Amino acid sequence: MLNIFRYLKNSWGAVLCIVALLILQAFCDLSLPTYTSNLVDVGISKKGIEESVPEYIRESELAKLQLFVTEEDSQTVADAYQESGKTDDGEAIYEKKDLEKESEKNLEAILKDPMMLMGLVASVSDSDGNMKLQEDSALSSQMGDAAQMQLIMKTLFSSETKREQRLTMLDDMMAQFGDMKETMSGQMSAAYLEQEYTAVGIDMNQYQMEYLFHIGVKMLLICLLMLAAAISVGFLASQTAARTARDLRNRVFHKVVSFSSAEMDQFSTASLITRNTNDVQQIQMVMVMLLRMVLYAPILGIGGILKVIGTNVSLSWIIVAAVATIMCLVLFLFAVAMPKFKLMQKLVDRVNLVAREILTGLSVIRAFSTESHEEKRFHKANKDLASTQLFTNRVMAIMMPAMMMLMNLVSVGIIWFGGKGIDLGTMSVGEMMAFLTYAMQIIMSFLMLTMISIMLPRAGVAADRIEEVLNTSLSILDKEETKETKNTGVIEYNHVCFRYPNAEHDVISDVSFTAKPGETTAFIGSTGSGKSTLINLIPRFYDVTEGQITIDGIDLRDMKMKSLRDMIGYVPQKGTLFSGTIDSNIRYGAQEISKERVVKAAEIAQAEEFINENPDKYEGAISQGGTNVSGGQKQRLSIARAVAKKPKIYIFDDSFSALDFKTDVTLRRALSEETKESTVLIVAQRISTILNANQIIVMDEGRVVGQGTHQQLMENCEVYQQIAQSQLSEAEIANSMKKEDVDHE
Repeated sequence: MLNIFRYLKNSWGAVLCIVALLILQAFCDLSLPTYTSNLVDVGISKKGIEESVPEYIRESELAKLQLFVTEEDSQTVADAYQESGKTDDGEAIYEKKDLEKESEKNLEAILKDPMMLMGLVASVSDSDGNMKLQEDSALSSQMGDAAQMQLIMKTLFSSETKREQRLTMLDDMMAQFGDMKETMSGQMSAAYLEQEYTAVGIDMNQYQMEYLFHIGVKMLLICLLMLAAAISVGFLASQTAARTARDLRNRVFHKVVSFSSAEMDQFSTASLITRNTNDVQQIQMVMVMLLRMVLYAPILGIGGILKVIGTNVSLSWIIVAAVATIMCLVLFLFAVAMPKFKLMQKLVDRVNLVAREILTGLSVIRAFSTESHEEKRFHKANKDLASTQLFTNRVMAIMMPAMMMLMNLVSVGIIWFGGKGIDLGTMSVGEMMAFLTYAMQIIMSFLMLTMISIMLPRAGVAADRIEEVLNTSLSILDKEETKETKNTGVIEYNHVCFRYPNAEHDVISDVSFTAKPGETTAFIGSTGSGKSTLINLIPRFYDVTEGQITIDGIDLRDMKMKSLRDMIGYVPQKGTLFSGTIDSNIRYGAQEISKERVVKAAEIAQAEEFINENPDKYEGAISQGGTNVSGGQKQRLSIARAVAKKPKIYIFDDSFSALDFKTDVTLRRALSEETKESTVLIVAQRISTILNANQIIVMDEGRVVGQGTHQQLMENCEVYQQIAQSQLSEAEIANSMKKEDVDHE
């Protein structure tokens, strides 16, 4: 899983920008519930009055407030206001001065209890000043009946009551409200301020609408800012993931191209294709979700928890219980599904492997009428994958309804217990709404992590498979200090042994010979005798296990691989062409050659005839793998490709097998003229192809059992004699011996 994060290290700038945008988005997201709470508690319940002390107050009411503070505080209150006008009745109106922050807080603390008292009086008094309390109201349960309340108020406002006695009675009264005090303080103060503002001539309907409009505009701007942040995050996340996936595909492809045959044997072709396509795509999709959701979830969750602590701690246990339940559910699902996710990628490889084998061998399958067998084979691989996918999908399908049920239960719990708090006066409606929203945001943050957890295990497996390719050690590498050859092309095998990786026995044992420029060295032997393996050691598809191979006296392992392979014109057993044109395939090994050289190479390879029959000549299209040309045409184009680069060393690995006898003879005659200054190595199955070779090396079970010319081998090599007798008639053998005698004379 850590591999996915490591892939992002080259995009740290974009990731930091995304994190900053996510913090901004979370800030906006977490701010909206507060504004919603203010709309309900202040905009609706308090008529838009958000201040805790009056901005405007009549002289008589200011005097009443000063009755319930100490003499020192009374002077502080008096200093905070200045006369600004008169009411219609001629009474002076006082306006609060512009105070510093500390002075404002001090004034609020001084007037908090007196204003609650004045609001209480305003809310329970009728127009005649008599107390009206409902028997089942919270005030009635705290303060007693109306008569008792009337007596308390009369004593409080009596001019005969001393200030100290009045303050003591006020403190006792406030203490009776207990937990209700904080909630009721705001409500009572707002009721008092509404009454006072109305008395000084303020239109409260307009006052309320201005507040609601102000809050609405703020919420709209926050939503727009959050939208911009979300869009930016989406754009940057997609761009970063796409760029990371591109770089990852390049790394995997570059690594695979640098593999020798030994490393290629560790992975199937289908598996390497799956790793560089399907696995990288899995990582890209998860990376987008990782940057958009996984990073956002903890920011939103932590911010929500901090907001909940500031809203109402009494209901926090509901969120704790919900989060604990989510974690238990996720851990259970991971324990069940994780092994299946690991198996799934292997099954994808299997489906790709079977499909590739069937599609590439379709002609053979049809020829042997084994369609039903191959259909069953593919059906089994497909069914195994589908069954595993169904299992994981069913397990993960439990998650969403379980989460929705949990969210609904949390909502019901908050509304139930929050409703009781509202009834008792310990919580306001707006606080409950804000708490509910924050709780949903916290749970949603965990839900985001849960949703991404569906894809993370599979992506983690995909990352491990990619790392397996990237961490594969290369067995064939250039040394730090390399040597250059004289570029003459003298090849020498000195007691060469080779065995395939993890094999128990050598496939090449103690082989020694020298191949010189201007000469043709041919290899012949039974199938599996090691002929192709022997010459594949020259381009370093594999490295020798023991002994050494030198070119111009320099060990191949001391040469730079590019310099080595630039000297070689290689024609494999199976002609391989690439999608493009005939011209691009002939130029494949030497892009800079002239058009005349391309035509010359085609003439030597006896490919000019069928090229000229093509309407587009050398610009004729070659499909992927050369499927639109025959086997013989494919071999001739492969030979032309090797000839075109004018190498010092030619390697023909049974490259004439698809040619008819006439074309074979003509081609070899043309080649002999072209390669007279080069070292030529030919692997052949037919003796007729190598009769004129300067030296023939006979291989049997990885060993050299004969070495010499055709005539010499016919005289002293039993294995060669058996091959010749199986392929040539007695007359052909006799003619070949006479021809060689003539050549020697």
